[in-house]
Order: sequence, then structure tokens, then C-alpha cells
Amino acid sequence: MSKQFDVIVIGGGPGGYIAAIRAAQLGKNVACVDEWKNATGGPAPGGTCTNVGCIPSKALLQSSEHFEQASHHFADHGITVKGLSMDAGKMVARKDAVVKQNNDGILYLFKKNKVSFFHGRASFVKAVDGGYEIKVAGAAEETLVGQQIIVATGSNARALPGAAFDETMVLSNEGALALTAVPKKMGLIGSGVIGLEMGSVWRRLGSEVTILEGLPDFLGAVDQQIAKEAQKAFVKQGLKIELGVKVGDIKVSKKGVSVAWTNAKGEAQTLDVDKLIVSIGRVPNTIGLNAEAVGLKLDERGAIVVDADCKTNLPGVWAVGDVVRGPMLAHKAEEEGVAVAERIAGQHGHVNFNTIPWVIYTSPEIAWVGRTEQQLKSDGVAYKAGTFPFLANGRARALGDTTGMVKMLADATTDEILGVHIVGPMASELIAECVLAMEFRASSEDIARVCHAHPSLSESTKEAALAVDKRTLNF
Repeated sequence: MSKQFDVIVIGGGPGGYIAAIRAAQLGKNVACVDEWKNATGGPAPGGTCTNVGCIPSKALLQSSEHFEQASHHFADHGITVKGLSMDAGKMVARKDAVVKQNNDGILYLFKKNKVSFFHGRASFVKAVDGGYEIKVAGAAEETLVGQQIIVATGSNARALPGAAFDETMVLSNEGALALTAVPKKMGLIGSGVIGLEMGSVWRRLGSEVTILEGLPDFLGAVDQQIAKEAQKAFVKQGLKIELGVKVGDIKVSKKGVSVAWTNAKGEAQTLDVDKLIVSIGRVPNTIGLNAEAVGLKLDERGAIVVDADCKTNLPGVWAVGDVVRGPMLAHKAEEEGVAVAERIAGQHGHVNFNTIPWVIYTSPEIAWVGRTEQQLKSDGVAYKAGTFPFLANGRARALGDTTGMVKMLADATTDEILGVHIVGPMASELIAECVLAMEFRASSEDIARVCHAHPSLSESTKEAALAVDKRTLNF
């Protein structure tokens, strides 16, 4: 006999588990189905983000940053370290423990909010009176019926034609996060976020890292002044970055991977590495959903087609996160999940795509919100720009990390903030003030007149706002 629910959420990643919790808070009888497994076969909700994305990559970045500091920067502080070594296996074990803490935290939140959790793969069976029948294929097969369905099945790494992921030699984000030894040479195809972050981890631990990027510009989606500053820092650290390349044949052997490629001048090259990370984007995950059984509409990329409110072509079926249009970001998925749960409950959920922050957790960190300078030029918008370098910030000097800057773009007439772009220490945290300012449609003068603590990195945001009006106080 089928189990009846007001809402069934397919997928327990950031979009799915948050949607389930919010719907339950609003009085709905909710089920969430997720198939991720931990090392022992138990449930591991949290999706790509928790298991093989955001969370584990941050854990490895933190470990490798500690090693980098001890190796190269502790001496500046009068700290002498002798016999320094790195146990990559222990580092990865710590990462796995951090992941499990997050998995267990989500299961606790389900219990706390009375969300029924089912461990297995969910798929559509058919439309029935008052909703949809969902099959759960797991250790014990279940049949569920939900009045409202929220699909939050996420995305998968995009493979390079002719170089399928084996997660041993040719790695996606999953394989890159599971290495237990430091490769002598590592190659990266594509300067995607995960690729850059993983390249940074293994470079700090001693790998010789080479990035092959097909586009002529580094980080083309980033404000180019910021991207160039980041590129300079990465090259100085030892990352080799080749732009405008064409990748040819990729040959995999037990010894390593050989990549034939052509540089921007058209010269044939070969890159021989121990491990190759492919980071060329992600594709929506609708495999096994059985969308055709109910006539759920997909686009040519396999993404679920939705309107501005995340409604699909089927009544009572919604979709959020990486499996729909828009940026593939965990926090975007969360916001859509909350909005859909509230819409189901008759409220007016809202997501502002113009104020979604982006972060790359390299060192220096890169973070931004709103439009870039190149986008404003392309859109024909008259703007003013202000920048302030961390080199002139007292807290950055005390930290010993003065790389980068804060850049603010404001409307030339109204002074409304149109975009803020940061490369430097703790950019991921500094961007929050700018997101809030843009959400309230603040002007650069509003931030310039707000008192910021001294000494703090956030003073650089205030100074960039002052720079829009050409009146910085410390530079």
C-alpha cells in the first residue's frame, strides 16, 4: 500500500533538504527521498555539495592552507617548524569526518522537523488522483503518493569526449576529493571552480599543477580586472595557466595521462601528468527520474523546464537547483527550495537572481555579486567604479595577506550599487555586506557613510565605496 504525503521532495541536496524542512515548518506532511550512500552503505543526504563538492573541498582547502602557512609563512611570525610533513591520507580522513557530520546533521534536522526520509532512488510512475505516484528503489522498495512533487536531483560533472571519468587517473570533483597521495604532476582541463580549488589544494601540498583553459580569458565570468589580479597571484604561487588552448587526444595508462594540446599560437604540445582533473562544467541530473512516464518537459540539455516560480509543465510538480535554469550554486538551490515550499503553502516565495553571490575558495578568494564591468559596458550602462587594495588595509597587513582588492561599481546617475567584486583574504565573508546592500538597493554613498570596525578587512569595502566618489581616506 502506498504512503500518502502532501509534498514529496526528490533529492536531499541543498535545494531538496531545505525545501523539505521549510514545507514541514509550514504544516505539510513531507517526504524526502535521496540515494547518496556513505562508505558503509548508509544514507548520506546533502547531495553533491555535502558529499563531493562544497563541504569536502573546503575541508581540504583548510588543511592545505595550514600546511602552506607552516611551510612558507610561519617564519615571518617568528615560528620555527622543523621536520614538517603532510599525511594526505589523514587529511582526507578528516575531510570524510566533516562530511559525515554534515550528513548526520541533515538526518537530525529531518527528524526534528518530522520529515519522513526514504533512502533510495526515486522515480515517477504515473499521475494519480490528487497527485503522483513515486517509486523508491532502495534496500526496501517503497511506493509513495504526493500531492505536490519537488524535483531537486542536482547535476553531474561534464565529461570530456574521449576521456571518460575513471576517478583513478581521469578525475571529476569526486575523484579529486578522494586522492590519498600527492601526485607529482597534475593537469587540469578547464578553470572551473572545483578544478581551481582542487588544483590549489594539491599545488600547496607539492604537486606541479598545469591548467589548460580553452577560453582566451582566465575566469571569463569574473570581472576581468579582478580575474587578472587573481591570475597574477596564482602564477606567482606556481600554478601554470595556459589560455586559448585546444585539447586533442587524451591517452590513459597505468603510469599516468598524456594530453595532446595546441596553444594559442597554434603550436602542438604534450602534457604528461600523474592525474588529470576535468573541470568543464556540470550537466543537469535527470537520469532515472522517468520523466517521460508523466510527460515532464526537459530541454535539450536535459534540464527540467520551469517558469520564474519553478513550476514545471505539470500541475503540482516543481523543480529547483542545478536541475533547472540559472547558476549551479548550492545557495541558489536553497533559496529556490524555500520559495517553492512557501508557494505550495500559499505564500509568496521570492528569489532575486541579481543578488546571488558567487565565490571561488582559492587563495586569494574571489567573490562577487551583481554585474561585472564588462557586462555594464555591453549593456550600455553608465557607471562609476571605485577600487581599494588590501595592500593599504591595516588588518590585511597584520594578517600578512595583502593580495587583491575590493571593486565597487555604481550607477553614474543614481549611485545605486550595480556590482561588487573582491579578490583577497576572506572575500567569501566580505561579500555578504555587499549582497545585503544591493538587496536594499543601497548607493555606494550608503556604504561609505556606514561606520566599519577598525582594524578590519571590511574597511576595504567602505574605502572602495569612497573611491566611487574619488575620496578614499587611506589610499
